[in-house]
Amino acid sequence: MTAVEEIQNEIIEEFEFLADDRESTIFYIMELGQKLPAMDDSLKTEENIIKGCQSKVWLTSEYKNGKVYFKADSNTDITKGLISLLIRVLSGQTPDTILNTELNFVEKIGMGQVIGSQRSNGFNAMIKQMKLYALGYRAKAQINE
Repeated sequence: MTAVEEIQNEIIEEFEFLADDRESTIFYIMELGQKLPAMDDSLKTEENIIKGCQSKVWLTSEYKNGKVYFKADSNTDITKGLISLLIRVLSGQTPDTILNTELNFVEKIGMGQVIGSQRSNGFNAMIKQMKLYALGYRAKAQINE
């Protein structure tokens, strides 16, 4: 089992404990967002905003030693919690791992029932942006080989 699969399984187990209680699930997602490390205000620029999110979500990345590290913040607690879940799974992984990861935890924790269609679109925009960063780093690494 890969590290990404292990992390996703941990998330699934955490949410199973909530037993489909929508209110508790939302509260837990918000709690996860509060634990996200603070993002420097200088990074909260227009160019770092993820397009397609109803809330403001800032996302930056860094490429070190062949791995991609993400930092993010949002102006709403639930969205901050959602991006924190993605960071937990994808940050610290190689570009190839990020690009090839099936985020199966999303469906298994019933995310679709918890967040509405607009948030779902925003969540997909977050995933897309993270994969775009990974694609860019992979291309840059291939050029430098």
